[in-house]
Amino acid sequence: MVNSGKKGEKFLIKPIDTDALQLKNRLVMPPMATAKSSENNTVGKELLEYYDEKSKGGYFSLIIVEHSYVSEEGRVKDSQLSVSRDNDIDGLSRLAEVIHNNGSKCVMQINHAGGQVSCKNSVEPVSPSGILVSPGEIEPRSMTERDIQKVINDFAKAAVRVKKAGFDGVEIHSAHGYLLNQFYSPLTNKRKDSYGGSILNRIRIHLDIIKLIKEQTGDDFPILLRLGASDYMAGGTKIEDSIIAAAEFKKAGICILDISGGLCRYNPKELSGQGYFSPLTQAIKQAVNIPVILTGGITEPEAAEALLSSKKADLIGVGRAVYNDSDWAHRAIEACLS
Repeated sequence: MVNSGKKGEKFLIKPIDTDALQLKNRLVMPPMATAKSSENNTVGKELLEYYDEKSKGGYFSLIIVEHSYVSEEGRVKDSQLSVSRDNDIDGLSRLAEVIHNNGSKCVMQINHAGGQVSCKNSVEPVSPSGILVSPGEIEPRSMTERDIQKVINDFAKAAVRVKKAGFDGVEIHSAHGYLLNQFYSPLTNKRKDSYGGSILNRIRIHLDIIKLIKEQTGDDFPILLRLGASDYMAGGTKIEDSIIAAAEFKKAGICILDISGGLCRYNPKELSGQGYFSPLTQAIKQAVNIPVILTGGITEPEAAEALLSSKKADLIGVGRAVYNDSDWAHRAIEACLS
């Protein structure tokens, strides 16, 4: 997807159209963990009120709902939202309805924590190679091929639930040191089988998940993917790896790439400024012809507009600024229209 337009045109309010998802402007609310799930990790009043407040007026073209666990062994915290059970669908439907009624489209981010599990359940953490992502975690068990197949199936089942709940799509989470990021990074994936080694092997589980989701939800159900496009650590993933991965994800049917970075951190200390992941998004945008979302430190509408007009990204995710100020999107869009 390429930015184009007349001189002086405002990119932030320009619609964008993918084969599967049509968006009225370029402003996205990215997934942010709220710890507001109700009893038994379901959608309740507090979570509904939060998303109602953030989506009011429909100023975001797209809201990506916070990472939700696909299986009990993939739950990172006790307060995390679940998409792991069929009885979650009713609550998720109410959430999708609230966001749609306010005028925004919504996508659910689905996730497995892998070795980062820190909730109080008694499930043994698993990871590609039994390697800790951060000090202080419980040492995970190295996954068997049977474990891998279960994860693939769990992601697909979760996507089916998301579709049944009325969401406009699903986002696969492969960033911030969670399980799929652990497969992606050579720092945490030392496997010697077909799921480890080369970049194509390290994204094999991603491609298997995408394939099964498409088989079970249909080709018309949008699939996004959040990618930790650089570990910012010696021996870790680099943008060159992510350009290769992005091309494979597009080929597999991903319609939008949501770019982040930093193994186990969404805000690496060495990065700062408005849109600090823009070198990653710009390189990926130049390599693949699907929309790319840029997040990271964007707090000013003028900065969002500049990043779009300079072709650093196709969509802008504004997280913490909106978390702290629910009227941010309203002011940004109105400023563009005035």
